[in-house]
Amino acid sequence: MRLEPRLLPVGTARQARGVVLVLHGGASRRENMAVSPAQLSVLRMIPIARRIAREGGGELAVFRLLNSRRGWATEHTPVDDVRWALEQIPRILRRSLPVCLVGHSLGGRAALLAAGEPAVAGAVALAPWVLPNDDPQAVEGKPLLILHGSEDRVASPARAAALAGRLHQRAEVSFVLVDGARHAMVRHRREFERRAAEFATATLVEAARECAVT
Repeated sequence: MRLEPRLLPVGTARQARGVVLVLHGGASRRENMAVSPAQLSVLRMIPIARRIAREGGGELAVFRLLNSRRGWATEHTPVDDVRWALEQIPRILRRSLPVCLVGHSLGGRAALLAAGEPAVAGAVALAPWVLPNDDPQAVEGKPLLILHGSEDRVASPARAAALAGRLHQRAEVSFVLVDGARHAMVRHRREFERRAAEFATATLVEAARECAVT
C-alpha cells in the first residue's frame, strides 16, 4: 500500500490573509503504518482547528494534515509531510499566503523543525515531544509558542523548556507552562485551544500587514 499525506480543509476563507496548518501527533504501532482519520491523536486536533477557524473570523484558511504514516520514521518524518503540504496549499488556494503551523506532540516537534521553511510565518507547539539535540534552523525573528502541561508524563516539559531557552536568542519564542495539564490536553483544553488560536491569528495578521507594506 502506498502511503501518502492528505490535506483536509477546515475553513477555506475566500478572502484569506493567511493559512493555518494543523498537525497531529501519534506514536507508531508498527513500521510504515498508515494514519487513520479516526485515531485519537488525529481527532483531538479537530476542536483546535475549528477554534482557529472561528477565531480567524473568515480571514484564515485552515487545513488539517494527515501524515503519510504514523510516528517518526528515520527515512520519512512528519517534517517531510509538512513540506509537501506547504507546496500543495498555494496550488489549492491559487496564491501564496503566510502559514502558521500548529502541532501537538510529534506534530509539535514537526511544527518547530519546519518553522524555518520560507512560507512559515510562525509556529505553535502544543506539548511537543522533542529530543535534547533538536535544533530548528532558519527561525530567526519568527514568533514561536511552546505550550506544555506541567503534569505531562509522555513528552518532557523540561526538554521543551530547554529548547525554548536555546531558541530565545534567535526567535521570538514564548514558553507557557499550563499548571496541572497532561499530554492529551483534556484538562485545561480550552486554554490550549484559546492560546493556539489567538497566537496563530495574531501571527498571520501581522505577517499579512508586513506583506502589504512591502
